[in-house]
Amino acid sequence: MTQEPFRVPLAHRVPDLGALELLLAVARLGSLGRAARELGITQPAASGRLRGMERQLGVALVERSPRGSRLTDAGVLVTDWARRIVEAAEAFDAGAQALRGRRDARLRVAASMTIAEYLLPGWLVALRTQRPDTAVSLLAGNSTAVAARLLAGEADLGFVEGLDVPPGLDGTVIGHDRLVVVTAPQHPWARRRAALSAGELAATPLILRERGSGTRQVLDAALAAHGGLAAAEPLLELASTTAAKAAVVSGAGPSVISELAIGEELAGRRLVEIPVADVPLRRALRAVWPTGHRPVGPARDLLGLTRSRPADAEEPRTGR
Repeated sequence: MTQEPFRVPLAHRVPDLGALELLLAVARLGSLGRAARELGITQPAASGRLRGMERQLGVALVERSPRGSRLTDAGVLVTDWARRIVEAAEAFDAGAQALRGRRDARLRVAASMTIAEYLLPGWLVALRTQRPDTAVSLLAGNSTAVAARLLAGEADLGFVEGLDVPPGLDGTVIGHDRLVVVTAPQHPWARRRAALSAGELAATPLILRERGSGTRQVLDAALAAHGGLAAAEPLLELASTTAAKAAVVSGAGPSVISELAIGEELAGRRLVEIPVADVPLRRALRAVWPTGHRPVGPARDLLGLTRSRPADAEEPRTGR
């Protein structure tokens, strides 16, 4: 079998763009010093760059004299080729800028319900100030749906509330949230003095978020030692925090809801917080993105706006 001859890479045989731009400037200005000033480099650096290009090509390109710099015959020919290369590079750069502009013209965000309803609006208002020309679309769903949209390429940045970074995604903690057991004021729990035990909570039919929601995942894990949420049939399974909250206010039964969502209802006594003993109901809020694809453009800017966050926030982590 005949082995292919070794071929020196093109990058080692062709001068770089900086050297070609210098040669074009010398040709236009007739002076190495003026060309160096136009390109923002020193004259010794320009001389060194020019000599390096001549060594690389094996021909003299410029004749220097007290009256200025003049192209040799070979220099005239190389300058013509250099002009075409630089023009092609400028076209490449213009195309790349157009691609960046197209990317930066839109931002697709997927967020779990609590973050979508209670945190993202403020972040998006701030982003609008920074990037008024970026069109933002928001897809709200549970944490499982957010991960699926990111993995399918349907979103640029996601926010979830589950136990960990979903598989296939990287992420970073942007803050923390506490889940709260709440009832309507007329519920018997609202009159009790002792804290609710984990066993009591697990054995009680609750108004729950749907399967796949971060709230449900965290609550199920917190009650795992007592059979989890499988220990009792749910009263209702609802697809949003707002719906669950409204059901509790109406007296349908107790629920476990994000503290972010119930401030007004607690203050107005439409809901009552029920203390619970020995149940870890604190959870992390995370920004997530497909593994290996760190957010760029408006997604990076939005992520930056979430960084006014608690001091215990973590560094980026990778999904399992």
